[in-house]
Amino acid sequence: MMDWGPMILTAKLAMVTTTILFVIAIPLAYWLAYSQSRIKPVVKTLVSMPLVLPPTVLGFYLLTTFSPGNGLGQWLQEYLGIQLIFSFSGLVIGSVIYSLPFMVNPIQSGLSSLPVSLSEASYVLGKSKIQTLFHILLPNIKPSLLTGIVLAFAHTVGEFGVVLMIGGNIPDKTKVVSIAIYDEVEALNYGAAHKHALVLFVITFCILLAVYVMNGNYIKRFWK
Repeated sequence: MMDWGPMILTAKLAMVTTTILFVIAIPLAYWLAYSQSRIKPVVKTLVSMPLVLPPTVLGFYLLTTFSPGNGLGQWLQEYLGIQLIFSFSGLVIGSVIYSLPFMVNPIQSGLSSLPVSLSEASYVLGKSKIQTLFHILLPNIKPSLLTGIVLAFAHTVGEFGVVLMIGGNIPDKTKVVSIAIYDEVEALNYGAAHKHALVLFVITFCILLAVYVMNGNYIKRFWK
């Protein structure tokens, strides 16, 4: 019988991560789309680094940063009672950092594609920047918002290196489905690995299919 614990934990991690990313990504994408700051290329590079950086590199630095043996990790544990290593909270932080570009980039692209006249007209009517963002700009990039949500969720579901490095392999706490598959293969239990992998394959296929559908002509009808 299939153990659904890793799958449930994975779904929980993906939902929490996606929610946090959505809140973070909107102001960050807005700044990247419209800012003329000199540090913009640096910020953009940092946001996009998880796209090319090996996950084990990011996981290693998160592991060393939040380890109780180092300054920040020791301070968090001694003064706040927070242990991020080998905990669900640590998985969330690692997932947020590693999936950040998958949420930010689609939203930034959507905002950048909007005509400047749209914002200018809103300002002429007396709307503030925040009102313009939430009442004018975001409603006009719904496909980009949905794409970011779907991609961030899917990327979190498929994570392995980062979650293994910072979370380890603790059942019902940090053992997500990608790690469960790895464990079953190592134990030569291919039947159990196949069950986990098949469910993950189906979920990923459906998520990617949703992205392609949303980017097609159907999205125009959907939002009418």
